[in-house]
Amino acid sequence: MTSIPTVTGTVESAELGRVLVHEHVFVVNEEYRQNFQGDWDEEGKIADAVRDLNELKGLGIDTILDPTVLGLGRYIPRIQKIAAQTDLNIVVATGVYTYNEIPFQFHYSGPGLLFDVPEPMTELFVKDLTEGIADTGVRAGFLKCAIEEQGMTPGVERVMRAVAQAHVRTGAPITVHTNPHTRSGLEAQRVLREEGVDLTKVVIGHSGDTTDLDYLAELADAGSLLGMDRFGLDVLLPFEDRVRTVVDLVERGYAEKIVLAHDASCFIDWFDPEAKRQVVPKWNFRHISEDVLPALRDGGVSDDDIETMLVANPRRYFER
Repeated sequence: MTSIPTVTGTVESAELGRVLVHEHVFVVNEEYRQNFQGDWDEEGKIADAVRDLNELKGLGIDTILDPTVLGLGRYIPRIQKIAAQTDLNIVVATGVYTYNEIPFQFHYSGPGLLFDVPEPMTELFVKDLTEGIADTGVRAGFLKCAIEEQGMTPGVERVMRAVAQAHVRTGAPITVHTNPHTRSGLEAQRVLREEGVDLTKVVIGHSGDTTDLDYLAELADAGSLLGMDRFGLDVLLPFEDRVRTVVDLVERGYAEKIVLAHDASCFIDWFDPEAKRQVVPKWNFRHISEDVLPALRDGGVSDDDIETMLVANPRRYFER
């Protein structure tokens, strides 16, 4: 077993239970919120989040991995208040979320730059993983980076290599936001492999946005886990196609390479909340428990396979 930091303390990997590997509690740009969101109700938002997470726990999910990092509005003090009011384990991440450029705080400092110093992102990620985030005492449990339709831009590559270096130094697993339509998971694997990453400790996120089984099999055969992690985002791929893809992968023998989630949130400031509910009404934490798992069973996926995807695979992701 491996000890894993959560927001409220350390748990052993065997205690993770059923895990959704990619869920956000809050996606909130704090600079935007403080300057433009005058109607913000902090306590009300916290209460709503506690309600949603307790409801998820009641549906049989024990742990969520929250990959909210720099660029998505990570604010651990708020998450601590929420975690104190739920029995659901919350594992937070470190890293940087960008599709193009790195934040200006890193533009001029780093190897070969104006201020020629060791990669500062790597040092910050390692600190988050080993000592804690800011002064909260909460350690990150995994790493996050992204590659989107824009491809391996210099900024994206620099973040990815910093994440990889932090993994090599700490053993912490990685999740990568990818765009499967550009097959960017393969590019991510290439860069991570060049830095010495153990690809079995990598989730290729948003793999569930495609039905390209050959692409998904290539990722899995290289060792990585497939993040079938956007259930409810039917505007990107219909529900039936998402379910059918998982069923087909299981039939091909890839149950041990699949992890599940929604990529949902208690609150996200990217969309008007009511408009979001109208466009993607199933994009919530209940969808997998209430709709996806029954559909997978109807498609021939066994309870043992479901336990593999929800329990065994996330546990192995963390174990060293």
